[in-house]
Amino acid sequence: MNETSILLLGFQNNQTVDTLLFVVILWIYILTLSWNFLLIMLVVKFPALRSPMYVLLSQLALSDMLLTTNITPNFLWLLLSGGGRILITGCITQFYFNGVSTAIECLLLTVMSYDRYLAIGNPLRYGSVINFRLCVFMSFFSWSSSFMVALVLEILVLNLKFCGPFILDHYFCDFSPLVELSCSDYKTIEVLDIILTIPFLVFPFCFIIYTYVSIGLAILRISSNEGRHKAFSTCSSHLIVVCTYFGTLITVYMVPSKGHAFNMS
Repeated sequence: MNETSILLLGFQNNQTVDTLLFVVILWIYILTLSWNFLLIMLVVKFPALRSPMYVLLSQLALSDMLLTTNITPNFLWLLLSGGGRILITGCITQFYFNGVSTAIECLLLTVMSYDRYLAIGNPLRYGSVINFRLCVFMSFFSWSSSFMVALVLEILVLNLKFCGPFILDHYFCDFSPLVELSCSDYKTIEVLDIILTIPFLVFPFCFIIYTYVSIGLAILRISSNEGRHKAFSTCSSHLIVVCTYFGTLITVYMVPSKGHAFNMS
């Protein structure tokens, strides 16, 4: 594969809109990094916060930092320059870390839903099932499996032959618009990508639905309004994150979008 560069077009707005977007997104990026870094430091520094819930939350914060740092700086540069070039190897590397962080967050959100399911639906078993060692193991499994699976796709994409046009009507190097630039047969890679969404997206999402149905039934069995409110507030923020995150992934990566490719010919 020749070391050619790809032109990322970004949003192609006027300079005023791009400048406004730059300021807003930079501010959100700084806040996101600061909040996640603070959360990780608090869990590391204070032993009292090393409960299963906060250990998992710190891992989610770390994966969120990886996801935003992989995409946002380059996106900010595109806003300032009105589009820019990136080497194909750099583009594939960005796609790799995007896949890693996406898979990690899916798995961690699944583990966190099970944590809340036991805490609310079966509190007597919680202490014997969920502990620090299990959380460390599940975190390690989430990170290692995500890195290895994404590496398989990375190697396959690196072996593709790219022959142009080297233009992406997108603001970062995602899987579909990237492989569509190839003049090699990439159908096998697309099928593999779909297969990999089953253990990393479909199964976790189905399991999370099951846990929250069980949590909902457990909350309905609580007699006092105060107890119901406390149980609901325990998992409401996680439920909002799950709905937003998985809803976006399913819409972007699983809903067919023929005729709406990102690349420009």
